Amino acid sequence: MEVRLGVVYSHRELSVEVDGEPSDVQALVEQALRDEGPVLWLDDSKGQRVGIPVDKLAYVEIVGENGRSQVGFGKG
Repeated sequence: MEVRLGVVYSHRELSVEVDGEPSDVQALVEQALRDEGPVLWLDDSKGQRVGIPVDKLAYVEIVGENGRSQVGFGKG
């Protein structure tokens, strides 16, 4: 599935291809926002890690296998 991340002060979004379920990614994002952790880490489908500073996260869009999007907004 594709995860699109908006970053504050950036005109481009970051797109990460990840394995797993949309609910797993949603839980990771919610946990990072709830705990106010410094970095949200995602493992992409190639085994690379991508880190996004939580305080710079503008939005998260999760596009599942069926092409349906789920959008969540960061605090800001």
